[in-house]
Amino acid sequence: MKKITIYIMLALTLSVAQSCLDKFPEGAVSENKAITTVDEADQAVIGIYSSFLSSALYSGYLTLLPDIQSDFVYAVNGYTNTYGDIWRWDILATNAQIEAVYGSLYSLIGNCNFLLYIAEKLKPTLVDDDEIDRLESYCGEAYFARALAYSELIKLYCVDYKGDEEAKNELGVVLKTKYYEEQPIKRASLYDSYQLVLNDLDKAAEYLKLDEDYDPAYDGYLYNNAVYFNEYTVYALRARVALYMRNYKEAIEYSSKIIDSKMYELSSVNAYYSSSVNFYDYMWQSDLSTEVIWKVGFTSTNYGGALGSVFFNYDYTSFKPDYVPAQWVLELYASNDMRYNAFFYETTTGYSHGLTWPLLYKYWGNQSLYNEAQLLNTSMPKVFRLSEQYLIRAEAYCNLETPDYTKAGKDISKLLSARCSSYGGSAALTASNAMEIIEEERVKELYMEGFRLQDLKRWGKGFERTPQDQSLSHGSSLKVAADNPLFVWPIPQHEIESPGADIEPNESNK
Repeated sequence: MKKITIYIMLALTLSVAQSCLDKFPEGAVSENKAITTVDEADQAVIGIYSSFLSSALYSGYLTLLPDIQSDFVYAVNGYTNTYGDIWRWDILATNAQIEAVYGSLYSLIGNCNFLLYIAEKLKPTLVDDDEIDRLESYCGEAYFARALAYSELIKLYCVDYKGDEEAKNELGVVLKTKYYEEQPIKRASLYDSYQLVLNDLDKAAEYLKLDEDYDPAYDGYLYNNAVYFNEYTVYALRARVALYMRNYKEAIEYSSKIIDSKMYELSSVNAYYSSSVNFYDYMWQSDLSTEVIWKVGFTSTNYGGALGSVFFNYDYTSFKPDYVPAQWVLELYASNDMRYNAFFYETTTGYSHGLTWPLLYKYWGNQSLYNEAQLLNTSMPKVFRLSEQYLIRAEAYCNLETPDYTKAGKDISKLLSARCSSYGGSAALTASNAMEIIEEERVKELYMEGFRLQDLKRWGKGFERTPQDQSLSHGSSLKVAADNPLFVWPIPQHEIESPGADIEPNESNK
């Protein structure tokens, strides 16, 4: 059987370990068991949410690799060579991490297709309106998760979206929407690939509407249970995808749905959870926040990868990080910008060369997970946050046919007011400085959250590394042009070579 088919047909088996979500009981429904009730269909949603626990996705490769590949970090002399080929841009179609991301995303898509398949069979048998509503809600979760998975595949394995007509002639991804039915193993166009994402998001928005009288201040569901999808999760992805598609009006429309709803609030460095911890720090230390729209939920017995490991390699005696932050990133933060204190911690490493450098404290780890199970450097990935929506809207305002720099400046000012200990001014954006300011704010706010490679690709920019203290010589002077083929990851070689497959390679495969 073709490998891509294997990913999809084995998806449920690969991802139905005990769920980390209290919403579901233990166990899951196997693909060969008949599902005859909505309660049993509920079990199948485990396969969707549990897929996100994979360390190949947001708690590992999907978050780390795009930023390690870019200009955000430097490998340290004496490092373990973890992700070394990614950092050096020695990226082959046989790279194990690239393969794992690809396979895990298609595994997730398989789980979604399974849920939609059983829902299609089950729905005609239902007569109770509440059960029909529940089933449709599960379908909404599946449509959203499938859209998210495809958006990530497109982001990593496809060229930048320049416009509808150009996209019709560019390679997209293999589109699988059926669980049992055979479908061609051939890449669709980039245009059609994004259309599937948009269509799935339309369906998800229809099924995941919150009740009109829902009050987040009353029960805190969105704040404390941001591990589940809802209509605002849909809007967040819709705004991100619209920005990537250069549909700036739609990016503004959907980011505004979230910002203007007042359902979420930026976690401020000027408001305190306790006498010594502000709410912004608390977000990174506890993974709880009023600005998190969706995160991958962990418990002490069900969790994903440890995002912070390569930045510490802590052995309870010393730190020997594989990667340390780039000097140019550290210099971007103003003295009153409290993100610096939340993200970085300067210390002397345990290497024989004694490097002293600010390490990435942002992923030191969730305190509760450490206290309960001694899980070091394990944080719940915050895939969608309100701050990103402000940045999306600001960039979109600046790229309209008639740019609105005033509104863009207000969005940047709103973000800075929540991140700086003292911020009494306003961001004065103009045609000459707007994108420079926005690009810097995306670095400072979204550092090591997996956006950098896509941002550079979207902006048509390359980069050049300059050696810093104890940085590995092979890679520290790397200069990457904006048109380098490896801004687009190669399609895994075994996918291209699978019998019966007709998958065209990327330029980076050659």
